[in-house]
Amino acid sequence: MSLRIVVTVKYVPDATGDRHFADDLTVDRDDVDGLLSELDEYAVEQALQIAEDADDAEITVLTVGPEDAKDALRKALSMGADKAIHVEDDDLHGTDAIGTSLVLAKAIEKAGYDLVISGMASTDGTMGVVPALLAERLGVPQVTLLSEVSVEDGVVTGRRDGDAASEQLQASLPAVVSVTDQSGEARYPSFKGIMAAKKKPVQSWDLSDLDLEAEEVGLEGAWTAVDSAAERPARTAGTIVKDEGEGGKQLAEFLAGQKFI
Repeated sequence: MSLRIVVTVKYVPDATGDRHFADDLTVDRDDVDGLLSELDEYAVEQALQIAEDADDAEITVLTVGPEDAKDALRKALSMGADKAIHVEDDDLHGTDAIGTSLVLAKAIEKAGYDLVISGMASTDGTMGVVPALLAERLGVPQVTLLSEVSVEDGVVTGRRDGDAASEQLQASLPAVVSVTDQSGEARYPSFKGIMAAKKKPVQSWDLSDLDLEAEEVGLEGAWTAVDSAAERPARTAGTIVKDEGEGGKQLAEFLAGQKFI
């Protein structure tokens, strides 16, 4: 039987862009370019390596997001994934991590899976809780924050590196794992891969396809909320100290005034 791998990926605002909040205190996605979250590229890479070592495997990439999120799916497909699922619905706007985990879990169950692979966190929210929430909703083991992962005989094995020690972990499939940015550099899509991705299937589902109601997601169904946000103050000119014999003293006084020393 084919090993069914589902990789959850996220379309995030470019961290190098000038990001802002919209009037409802959600990220203004129209004001900045988006891309596949860099940390999710590691998850795609590990899925590809597992599939290469398996006798028969199929990789599905899954995302929840606006229309432009298809760009993230195309990137993953061009890396080598087999097919993609895009959950898109206007009522998803403002969904928090808990709501996102609900939508992802429903989509994963509908798609069918043996192994779910996620990045350690998204590069915009950086919460890192969705893999654990997913495992809880799916009722399967979680093996998170792995820097090394493999699958053999229905068991997923991985290494989690801590500050003082490394742990060797195992779980029977089906399971959810997340991988860190130490798991191995993600491959660049080849020209052949980019061209092939254009012909790979991308399914589009909405909330009704997942038997979900609008009240369960979006801003209305969110368990968390942003109370307020303010623009970061513009940079001001720094203090210039001219050393005419008293430079060291002036520098020390400045640092003391800023409570740095």
